[in-house]
Amino acid sequence: MGIVAVVGASEKPDRYANRALRMLLSRGFTSIPISRSGKDILGLKGYASLAAIPHPVDTVTIYVSPERQTSVLQDLLAIRPRRVIFNPGAENPEAAAVLAQAGITVIEACTLVLLSTGQF
Repeated sequence: MGIVAVVGASEKPDRYANRALRMLLSRGFTSIPISRSGKDILGLKGYASLAAIPHPVDTVTIYVSPERQTSVLQDLLAIRPRRVIFNPGAENPEAAAVLAQAGITVIEACTLVLLSTGQF
């Protein structure tokens, strides 16, 4: 299993990104929280950007609105993960097209549902 980066990670347990981090951990995935603050979350080393991660990333799951994705898109093209998941509310057809053109698999789905149904 490769590394999963969660963009828009939050320390608040009621946030979907926090729930995703917890569910990923419970299923044995190596996860990295990405937030503007770069804080560690749930005991996991946090980063302020995808570009700051010193390891190859397999999957990026996005929980920030399209308006906040400009630097995220640049980082995605730089780190070239195998796939990017746009969660509900984060869908971005323009970014998805750019990523697909770069050969990155793009999925519009809820990470929590994918994990719960064994489709992650």
